[in-house]
Amino acid sequence: MTGMVREFAGKRALVTGAAKGIGFETARLLAERGADVIAFDRSVVDLADAEATRAAVREVLPIDLLVNCAGTVELEPFLDTSVETFDHTMAVNTRAPLLVAQEVARDLVQRGSPGAIVNVSSLAAAVGIRDHAAYCASKAGLDAITRVMAVELGPHRIRVNSVNPVVTMTPMAEKAWSDPAKSGPMLARIPLGRFAEPAEVAATIAFLLSDAAGMIHGICVTVDGGFSAG
Repeated sequence: MTGMVREFAGKRALVTGAAKGIGFETARLLAERGADVIAFDRSVVDLADAEATRAAVREVLPIDLLVNCAGTVELEPFLDTSVETFDHTMAVNTRAPLLVAQEVARDLVQRGSPGAIVNVSSLAAAVGIRDHAAYCASKAGLDAITRVMAVELGPHRIRVNSVNPVVTMTPMAEKAWSDPAKSGPMLARIPLGRFAEPAEVAATIAFLLSDAAGMIHGICVTVDGGFSAG
């Protein structure tokens, strides 16, 4: 068992959105299992800035394992969704993971080295959620990018998957789901009767990055307590 606990020894992992929530738990877990973890958050780089994002990633190469976890959400009814909200959400949630992964994967290909990437998406990629038009669109776009990455990067021995959790009790989620009037109907649709914990999502991410998931590639893994089964 000791060997398994240190399964990421000798690997360099980049985790975006690592200051809190799923990103924090993922960075902690990967470090615990032996990885040399580079953690990005808003104090390191503004992921809405394309050039700054590319430059920040280039500074920390080489990377073997990538977790694109940074995300943003602004709650606006569909009829009031602004251009500014939509563009910023897409820039952070969809374009930034693409840019970060491009830099990491380009370096892996040049080195002829295998790698693994997990994009942290959401159940919102497949389910319409009130006041989340920009967010749902951004996560659906991320899932589509994940599939294209899998098709193109697989021949280079770079595995790519996404993790799509139901509401996870992070500081960002509390903004949207702290009101029982909103959370009640959602909880009622989850057979396990609760929202996900960040550590549970982190454990799934760690599995997908590991050699144990060596043939899992190009899929969206739902971590939703059975929501999708209903």
